[in-house]
Amino acid sequence: MKHLSIKLKITIWYFILMTIMGVLILGFMLLVSHAVTTQTAMNTVSQVVRSNLSQLDTIDGKLQLGADFQFYQNGVYSLIYSQKESLLAGQIPVSFTASEPFENGFTRLVSDGDSNFYIFDLWCPFGWDNGVWLRGLMEASEDTLIVRNLLICAIAALPVFILLATVGGYWIAKRAFRPLEQMIKTADAINEASDLSARVEIPKGNNEFTRLAVTFDRMFARLEQSFEAEKQFTADASHELRTPTSVIKSACEYAQKYEETPEERAETIDMIYRQAVKMSDLISQLLNITRLDQGTESAKFAPVYFAKLVRTVCQEASYDLRRFHFALDETIKIPLDETLMTRLLQNLIENAIKYGKPDGQIWITLEQRDNEVLLHVRDDGIGIAKDQQDKIWKRFYQVDAARTGKSGAGLGLSMVQKIAEIHGGYMRVESVPKEGSTFTLHLPKEKHGQ
Repeated sequence: MKHLSIKLKITIWYFILMTIMGVLILGFMLLVSHAVTTQTAMNTVSQVVRSNLSQLDTIDGKLQLGADFQFYQNGVYSLIYSQKESLLAGQIPVSFTASEPFENGFTRLVSDGDSNFYIFDLWCPFGWDNGVWLRGLMEASEDTLIVRNLLICAIAALPVFILLATVGGYWIAKRAFRPLEQMIKTADAINEASDLSARVEIPKGNNEFTRLAVTFDRMFARLEQSFEAEKQFTADASHELRTPTSVIKSACEYAQKYEETPEERAETIDMIYRQAVKMSDLISQLLNITRLDQGTESAKFAPVYFAKLVRTVCQEASYDLRRFHFALDETIKIPLDETLMTRLLQNLIENAIKYGKPDGQIWITLEQRDNEVLLHVRDDGIGIAKDQQDKIWKRFYQVDAARTGKSGAGLGLSMVQKIAEIHGGYMRVESVPKEGSTFTLHLPKEKHGQ
């Protein structure tokens, strides 16, 4: 039974249950039938005796029977006994041999060995000191016709009933498990095609299979997200690490091939160190943004005074605060992940420093407007051309380094946008070439995504 399908297991258990229930119902029916038959027989004896009692009378001291008196009616024998229990009228059944004392008004079952009889006695007085006993006898049959027919019908119908119930149960189980079969086919198709974008067809309703399908779809979405993030990380790492790796390799080959002066060797080591630092920073940024994509770096929101966080970031980073101009609403307190928001602020400020004028100014403004909290970081640097403003949020995209004289991994703004989305917000940029840029973080005032 271990290797049977769930549908067959349910059907087998259903068959066993129906068989047990059928046997119990049959036993109950026999028990009830026996009780009904017994009670019916006792009522019959009592009714016949009572109807005959009204036909008894005496005339001049002699017993007289009415015209409607019947000695045998509906299987009941009526017998008349004297006060001294001598038979006066009626015929005792041949099979009744028991000597049963008289009990007025009490119906009981008497056994005389091979046969059972229901007996009911009534005392009929004709004065203060005389009268007669009227006794009713009815043979009790253990295998009455009604019970026998009922038993035969039940035994004949029970297997058919159980078979039909089992077939119906299997059909119901098969129909109920149809959504599961569809989910299995979809999962197999996804496995064979390696297509994590496929989704399970969600059945209607709010039953267990619906919730299972929703759970499967969420799992596939998470797997697809993780798989895509892994592919992106692999592609990004292989692409971006190629340049520093080539530089280090070339420097090492040159040092092996040619005799270098101490100054040249120091310059080579310095070059290798700079490229190693660049690789380390790049890998760190790639890991951070991959964790954000995969959702493995879960956000932990807590109410934070935003202005205080901005000032803390600027002070701890040892920026030249003489270049900064703050216009911060100190009352703004919203749920933030402090670690992620610190990273966002650092990237925006370092971006403003990198692409601003050497001794340029930086303006940081925090305000509430309608249902939003807005953080503006503005510089007076080179600005960004209109056709490049939508591209700067992409990974590894950089404004022309030859024109700016600056270079970087191109991951900072992509990470900024991702952190904003985690907080339920988004980033916007306004820029005029040679005049500067303003990066604005839009956050919902009350609700935020997680």
